[in-house]
Amino acid sequence: MPALVDTVIYIIACVIIWLTSVIPIKCLAWAGRQMGRLAWHIDRRHRLVATRNIVAAFPELDPDDCLNLAKENFHRLGETYACILKTGGMNDEQIKQVLTIEGYERIEEVLTNNPKARIILAIGHYGNFELFSWISLGAPSAQIATTYRALRENKLNKLLLELRAASGCLYFERRTEGAQLKETMKRPHIMLGLLADQNAGEGGLWLPVFGRETSVSPAPAVFAQRYQCRLFPSACFRISAGRWKIELGEEIPVRENGQRRSTEAITRDIIEAQEKTIRRDPANWFWVHNRWKPRQAKNR
Repeated sequence: MPALVDTVIYIIACVIIWLTSVIPIKCLAWAGRQMGRLAWHIDRRHRLVATRNIVAAFPELDPDDCLNLAKENFHRLGETYACILKTGGMNDEQIKQVLTIEGYERIEEVLTNNPKARIILAIGHYGNFELFSWISLGAPSAQIATTYRALRENKLNKLLLELRAASGCLYFERRTEGAQLKETMKRPHIMLGLLADQNAGEGGLWLPVFGRETSVSPAPAVFAQRYQCRLFPSACFRISAGRWKIELGEEIPVRENGQRRSTEAITRDIIEAQEKTIRRDPANWFWVHNRWKPRQAKNR
């Protein structure tokens, strides 16, 4: 029975992906917003999570503004996920029609001047974050890589990896392919994108995000130090229906006065950069994630 279910899900996914490939992206964006509107009304749990997070993060806003921002966030998420199905199957020329990349000439300059240079990107769930697999279009000398968590359905997982292959990005399953990632990080001109805006559980650093302590992943800072990488934040912004812009932020130093900075200090800088990004367009972020989970009590 599990194999049959896996096959049925795979067939449905193939049909959906084919349909999105023939529908104009602006139409998909509109349809996605309507799905987000529907989700707002029927998904009470995530509606409450998003609203509470926004109220806590922006105490200066009145309740109606927070509610409207949460609604728009649902619309944006629907739009994003509908469009991801299409952009996942695009080639580089098609991607150039919907994506603008700004600031990555600085990455290209770093790689040109240093043949051994490696880059860590601290990224997050902003806009169409799947488009980060194409950022080598802005820095042709880089080999982009990232991590992912495999789906339980093997055929569906394989399908998604096949879609992503067009970008040339290297994908490493974070739970099972750590050794392969470590070997890859020894190569020059690797540009590794790591999500830095999710709750990292008990293994994370407990630091304030929008004024509330939560678990933060130290991975970007740890990788930058371990493999002697330059570290930059980066974000994807929605600029119109079916159009996005990826911007490179200011470099975050991993050394100061000739000494290694602490992992916590680097991570605090990443948090600050991401907060500024979110404040620019709050509806662009993934507020439905339970980012501020409480610390678990230790067994005595």
